[in-house]
Amino acid sequence: MARPLEPNRRRSLSDPLAAALMPPPNESAADRERRLEAESEAKRVSDGIDEMLRAEKKEKRTKPEIKVLILGQSESGKSTTLKQFQLMHATAAFHADRIAWRAVIYLNLVRSVRRILDAVSPESDEAEDHETASGRVISLTSQSSVISATRVPKYPQYRHALEPLRELEERLIRMLSSPNEDEPTHTAPSKPDWSIYANSNSNTQVTVGKNGRPAPFITIPPSWTSSPLSPSTSLPSPGGSSNSSSKSKSVEVSVHHTSNWKKAFSLGNRIKSPKSAHTNEIEGWWDDPSDPVHVLNSCAQPMLALWKDPSVKQRLREKRIRVEEGSGFFLDEISRITALRYFPSDQDVLKARLKTTGVVEHSFSIADSQRRFITWKIYDVGGARNQRHAWAPYFEDVNAIIFLAPISAFDQVLAEDPEVNRLEDSLLLWKSVVSNKLLAHVSIILFLNKVDLLQAKLKSGVRLGHHMPRYGDRPNDYENVSLYFYNKFGSIHQTFSSNKDREFKIHLTSVTDTRRTATIIQNVRDIIITVNLKNIHLM
Repeated sequence: MARPLEPNRRRSLSDPLAAALMPPPNESAADRERRLEAESEAKRVSDGIDEMLRAEKKEKRTKPEIKVLILGQSESGKSTTLKQFQLMHATAAFHADRIAWRAVIYLNLVRSVRRILDAVSPESDEAEDHETASGRVISLTSQSSVISATRVPKYPQYRHALEPLRELEERLIRMLSSPNEDEPTHTAPSKPDWSIYANSNSNTQVTVGKNGRPAPFITIPPSWTSSPLSPSTSLPSPGGSSNSSSKSKSVEVSVHHTSNWKKAFSLGNRIKSPKSAHTNEIEGWWDDPSDPVHVLNSCAQPMLALWKDPSVKQRLREKRIRVEEGSGFFLDEISRITALRYFPSDQDVLKARLKTTGVVEHSFSIADSQRRFITWKIYDVGGARNQRHAWAPYFEDVNAIIFLAPISAFDQVLAEDPEVNRLEDSLLLWKSVVSNKLLAHVSIILFLNKVDLLQAKLKSGVRLGHHMPRYGDRPNDYENVSLYFYNKFGSIHQTFSSNKDREFKIHLTSVTDTRRTATIIQNVRDIIITVNLKNIHLM
């Protein structure tokens, strides 16, 4: 039986640490001198570390840094929100990059056209008949869609006229990727050789760079085939991911965040020199016969005819396909986008869709109310299910989270899992964020996003109660539906939040609307700065 400690026993006899620090028995004078020197050196190092920590704390007081995470599921509007920050606080850099987005916008447009062709093809209807009969497709709209199928008489002509878009899509994807580069190694060539991208049939390319990190990679979708589409609530977005319940989905076109994909489309020296010494006419990409704009320009009229064809519109309605809801929708801008001298606008860049894998970081110097500049670091992390594990390392020292929930997606499913409703996934994701104890003292701003699409969807007759039974038979108008989502997300925070007293705001947003979003970001910025300054004074 262990003997109880004596009440007045000295701590040095019972404390293992104190015993370890005691001089060894029979210590010689030389040993004692060496021990004292070692202890003095250790104390010097410890004092140095303490001084560094004090200096770091002082620097944070004088030069505060704000870290913001932008979270949400894939295609919730995270990258667009980051672009809005860039447009507001790094305007010159944003405008300098606009021309580089030309290729992405072209790719978005081409993929939209190809998906419409697949959706209205006779092969698609035959596959639908077969799948419905075999019971492999479970959908309330399958049978009615097949029975009332509208044929597109001009489909063969459209397909033949738009065949060049298949090869163009593959060229654009290969140009956007840089599989052999780990870091940028050269500036944009004055006249890139498009022909070198014309005949490669490689699929997903993943390489490891010299520094051990994944090199830039891109997933190349299958070549042009008429894939069967089951009736769905929306068409896969031109960026590549699908919001629908289709059994056959194209692979998301994605560029790794380290990829210098913009370099091949920057202006470089292409519009800085006149064509000759005898004229002031500028030479540009429109003079390069291998530039993709020439293929698009030649296909402009068939694309317009396809998009305006009443039978195409009717077939898309029968399949419950709303292509205009997808990210990167440019079908209403065909004439402008395919013009030889097309130059992307700010709004075009905000709408353009290109999925970036990994974590994208941007730094800005933003002045507070007292005109002191504060460094902001904003992180856009991937929202797909297989990327959410990357969120946790960024929770440390974060000041605020902007969480985006696309409330127009109540009738859509995840691209990664067709059995999961997108809005239900957002609610679960929101619950996991607000209940995380690591984020107890982090300000949270919730963007209930894509309200413009929600309004259009409700006006078209889509009922929330059919997809979320708990809504019941309440009015199916925007005011009531948006209030329902506002209260639902708010109640989750109130019920499950690890800190109900934190700074918490909800905004109804459409982050592609620059004027409205700029006002919201201004308010969000002021809130974050105020809370951060309060925390600094408490340090």
